[in-house]
Amino acid sequence: MKLRLFLLVCMSCVSATFAAKVDTLMVVSSAMHKTIPNIVITPEGSDMPENGFPVVYLLHGATGNYKDWVSVVPAIKDYADQYQLMIVCPDGGFTSWYFDSPVDPAMQYETYVSNELVTAIDTKYKTIADKKGRAITGLSMGGHGAFYLAFRHQDVWGAAGSMSGGLDIRPFPNNWDIAKRLGRYAENKEAWENNTVIDLLYLLDGKSLNLIFDCGTADFFYDGNKRMHQALLERNIPHDYTERPGAHTWEYWKNSVKYHLLFFDDYFKF
Repeated sequence: MKLRLFLLVCMSCVSATFAAKVDTLMVVSSAMHKTIPNIVITPEGSDMPENGFPVVYLLHGATGNYKDWVSVVPAIKDYADQYQLMIVCPDGGFTSWYFDSPVDPAMQYETYVSNELVTAIDTKYKTIADKKGRAITGLSMGGHGAFYLAFRHQDVWGAAGSMSGGLDIRPFPNNWDIAKRLGRYAENKEAWENNTVIDLLYLLDGKSLNLIFDCGTADFFYDGNKRMHQALLERNIPHDYTERPGAHTWEYWKNSVKYHLLFFDDYFKF
């Protein structure tokens, strides 16, 4: 009995030694004149890489917040250890859509994530401060945000993903406060066209970004994802696309994130 207890204690100590560390980093946004919380997961269990850790930015969906991923999918801490990478979960606002809103100065989340947050992370932590060491992905609104930010800032991210992302927002003019960020579709059609991901493919050359995205076949964003895949094929833009059974649920995203992190790990290694 004593031997068994000793072994359990030893195993617990080993587990604690090799457990990823979870911090909350507060970052001041000059663009929005407020301080924003972010979850930062740093891996443990091996020596610090000479050049620092690669970083995956993991975005939440509409009505969510920066705690969603680590609370609902705590396994991401294990994935950080497994792949020896950092994971950063920003707070993207209740329904920011990660735009720099042309109608609401309090919603400048493109500037925040792609500039202010990246700078803060690279300043505070030992990271690979280059697009070769950065990837971004997210679910739903965050899937839109990840592709939107990566397409528009290919000097910042080298790989991007989207899980059940709202890649074409135009069919949803009355949903999720998008009209509050871009103005009503009827009066601001140009703003909607210029800020929907599926219309930003002209920014891609097929070489600057490694892309992965997926969507469940029972998801209300499925049609937009399928059209995105077809549009990328027509333009000969390399990408990894998967559609599988599933809806717009955490059960789907718990599975999906595993493939995205594996994809990013391959990107970081090569």
